[in-house]
Amino acid sequence: MKVSIITAVYNSEKTIDVCMDSVLNQTYPNIEYIIVDGGSNSETLSKLNAAAEKYPNIKLSSEPDKGIYDALNKGIVKATGEIVGFVHSDDFLADATVITSIVEAFKSQEVDGVYGDLHYVALENTDKIIRNWISKPFRHKLLKDGWMPAHPTLYVKKSLYEKYGMFDLNFKIAADYDFILRIFKQSNLNFFYLPKTIVKMRVGGASNKSLKNIIQKSKEDYRAIKANQTGNWLTILLKNVSKIKQFKS
Repeated sequence: MKVSIITAVYNSEKTIDVCMDSVLNQTYPNIEYIIVDGGSNSETLSKLNAAAEKYPNIKLSSEPDKGIYDALNKGIVKATGEIVGFVHSDDFLADATVITSIVEAFKSQEVDGVYGDLHYVALENTDKIIRNWISKPFRHKLLKDGWMPAHPTLYVKKSLYEKYGMFDLNFKIAADYDFILRIFKQSNLNFFYLPKTIVKMRVGGASNKSLKNIIQKSKEDYRAIKANQTGNWLTILLKNVSKIKQFKS
């Protein structure tokens, strides 16, 4: 099975090397690495171009976009793998066997998607875990309880994007949550929880970097819930409360 991994980049010269290395050093041999740059500065672009020249499995494009979800959609269109996943430019795969484990789960479980656990780590000291997002096996009732898998850990068949659509650009922060609800509510699809840390994410993402963004995220989450008929305001409350126990004391 070919796996297409997509990284959206914009001026990430401080973190892009670690991100790319985590993908390029995977033990799984059949990876197509799609890097979608939004028109970065020369320092970031020089690193991307150097990697693309060295590794033939990298597909690099650089042009202005309408934000991260637009960039990810461009990557999905370019993807030729059966399985599609994302590694954001500030993040990195937890170890070299992650993709091997994910593909083994797809094969052994015969599912449409696989997801796992995620570590939020300190910006500089990535060995320091700030928040430990441990997921669980999926049941449809969980959606109304505000549950979702950590999106950076979610790998799905490309056919799901072709059938159910890509990221809705009307969402600025919550397009990933909208997509998750869209596919996880489908009774004909099966998803498998892999109890393994898939991604390490540096703290400071767009959805929680300010009070304004947190409020916008909650409004967009509610809009996604209503559009997908998977809950109400209580769902939003439960979704936010569930994050508290993930923080390390």
